Amino acid sequence: MVEAGRYATRAMALPPPSPGSTCLVTGASSGIGAEVARLLASRGHGVTLVARRTERLDQLAGELRDSYDVRAETLGYDLCDAGPRERMLAELADRGLTVEVLVNNAGFGSGGRFHKLDQEREVEMVRLNVEGVVALCGRFVPPMVARGQGAVLNVASTAAFQPLPRQATYSATKAFVLAFTDALHADLAGTGVTATALCPGPVKTEFAEVAGIDEAAAGLPSLFWAEADSVAEAAVRGLERGRRVVVPGVLNRAGAFGGQHVPRSLLLRLGSKVTPVGR
Repeated sequence: MVEAGRYATRAMALPPPSPGSTCLVTGASSGIGAEVARLLASRGHGVTLVARRTERLDQLAGELRDSYDVRAETLGYDLCDAGPRERMLAELADRGLTVEVLVNNAGFGSGGRFHKLDQEREVEMVRLNVEGVVALCGRFVPPMVARGQGAVLNVASTAAFQPLPRQATYSATKAFVLAFTDALHADLAGTGVTATALCPGPVKTEFAEVAGIDEAAAGLPSLFWAEADSVAEAAVRGLERGRRVVVPGVLNRAGAFGGQHVPRSLLLRLGSKVTPVGR
């Protein structure tokens, strides 16, 4: 197995790898989650991959074991509800794993006028994107603080910086994730634990297809799109440095600034004419 000391000098905020520790990565079957898992494993960290699609998880876990000689576990759970989350926590305990890095990447979006959307699906989105993030932070952050080390990466979006017509619920959930992580970062000052919010713009993943906005996504110019691996690299670098917020890409940082400072009435008028893509 990988020796922890070999990697310890590479990170500032990330705890050094150890045989019984793991990085819990939700939504790890593809996209940003899978790429973050690869980067953490490449730094010598064991990983526990969580998603509904276990075939993809098993394939990725095998790749990480072969490439980096780390412990890679898989857990097939839908984290929208408390029941599956509790069963996942019990299984982690049974496997003797201590979560020292938490990556809350699981989430989804939707597109369209709110009154025309599947309302059960909108509520399910809130449960996963908001409740799931708080629940897992609530489970793992206090033990991290007690140990004096740990790191949390919560995946938000550039949608967090302004309300988005036709993605009303999604943008609201990501605004929550950003605000929650901002405050959590401040709460954790001096504890040895850090919290970072990742706010990507459009990323080449399955997000748009799942959200039902793939036609709008197809019309977005290529310069707005990022690759999942480059977004993940920015995220892990930010996590290592203990940064509060990571917004990959110059255009996205400009958009985030505008979303915070342009008058809300103007943003809403402009947003009503465009179908946003999200991350």
